[in-house]
Amino acid sequence: MSIDIVSLMYGGPGQSWQSDANCMGVDPDLFFPERGASTREAKEVCRACVVREDCLEFALANGEKFGIWGGMSERERRRVRRARGLNMRQPAASAS
Repeated sequence: MSIDIVSLMYGGPGQSWQSDANCMGVDPDLFFPERGASTREAKEVCRACVVREDCLEFALANGEKFGIWGGMSERERRRVRRARGLNMRQPAASAS
């Protein structure tokens, strides 16, 4: 029996963006490599995915700390969160 990553992560076939993900049917272990292992293959699956941005936004909104989401590692997502946090604070500081 084959389990796809979308079913693993969301409990079944999605009715929204998840059902269009390139990772459907791909071994979930590919997206959760051991520390220090290559993320190249997982990112390659994500590269041409039509829902890549939706996947990334889901991971950012839900604070996913592990795995490759939207073609980014946790370290890369952390940078995005920091940059967005800084961007969100700047207008408030200049409004004072």
